[in-house]
Amino acid sequence: MWKVNEIFYSLQGEGYNTGTASVFIRLSGCNLHCDFCDTCHEPGTMMSLPDIVEQVMQYPDAPLIVLTGGEPSLWIDEAFVMGLKQMTGKRIAIETNGTHPLPNGIDWVTLSPKTGLGGNGDVPVVLDCCDELKVVYLGQDLAQYDNITASYRYLQPCWTDDPEKRKHNLLMTVQAVMDNPQWRLSLQTHRILGIK
Repeated sequence: MWKVNEIFYSLQGEGYNTGTASVFIRLSGCNLHCDFCDTCHEPGTMMSLPDIVEQVMQYPDAPLIVLTGGEPSLWIDEAFVMGLKQMTGKRIAIETNGTHPLPNGIDWVTLSPKTGLGGNGDVPVVLDCCDELKVVYLGQDLAQYDNITASYRYLQPCWTDDPEKRKHNLLMTVQAVMDNPQWRLSLQTHRILGIK
């Protein structure tokens, strides 16, 4: 049984897979408490794998399942990932803070480390390899991510409800990408579009 916060169908709004129709499985809870977290992920319902698959398959043409949270790596194992793949025929992606090892079988790993950012303490990142590294940018030193092997590197401006701070964060991130062109800009396009 897994504590699921929500399962929904939308477009991936961030990073490499932006614009891809995806079924999101948001698992409840996180081991970090980031000041800027914009997701109410704590509530949830205990669900079996067949129950999860039944909801996912309401969207049979979606090519991708995104495991998100909270922090999904706290709850999943290889049996869950492989069962989900076999029962749905879909690719599996995960969005993780990297503080726990990942099971085998995940097709796309988005690592979004939060170490050194407000409210999360000093929980170390244990992953050193991913498909995409997606950093919420608040002006931190990017050299701290040099030891992470990633096919793609994205900086994403930190979202805030304050329009002036939001504009400041965007301009700061754009400049950081221009100064460090090995990174790309990632925007939360689902927010721009007004979708989930």
